[in-house]
Amino acid sequence: MTQTSDNVTWLTQEAYDQLKTELEYLSGPARTEIAKKIEAAREEGDLRENGGYHAAKEEQGKQELRVRQLTQLLQHAKVGETPPDDGVVEPGMVVTIAFDGDPDDTTTFLLASREYASADVETYSPQSPLGTGVNGKKVGDSAEYQLPNGKMASVKVLAAKPYKG
Repeated sequence: MTQTSDNVTWLTQEAYDQLKTELEYLSGPARTEIAKKIEAAREEGDLRENGGYHAAKEEQGKQELRVRQLTQLLQHAKVGETPPDDGVVEPGMVVTIAFDGDPDDTTTFLLASREYASADVETYSPQSPLGTGVNGKKVGDSAEYQLPNGKMASVKVLAAKPYKG
């Protein structure tokens, strides 16, 4: 669903709409809710030992960071189509690979930005070592990528289908 190139992030319309809805919520109703929590905690008295106040302020900081991240992402987003069902690995595809060509040692993941992570399937970034290794490969191709320890690993692409959300 997404692909980052320089500062541009490619999103499907569905992903763009989902992130825009999250931003609108965080910028509006969620800001009001956190402000009320902070005010209620402030009224409890001494702020130095007020756990509720500090927790609410921390939550507010995390929320504002997410607002800035989403704002920047959506400002630089280019909306495109879901990738074609042509067996070529690219962002927006659910990919099944076999490690070292072993058909019993497989994993399936969505090749996409972490912004589009899903509870349904594990998400790997196109910039990750594995993502870089398989991006552009076709079903049946082998790919190599470098592990964090510096060693090389090989995988075989068993399937690549567009993510259906």
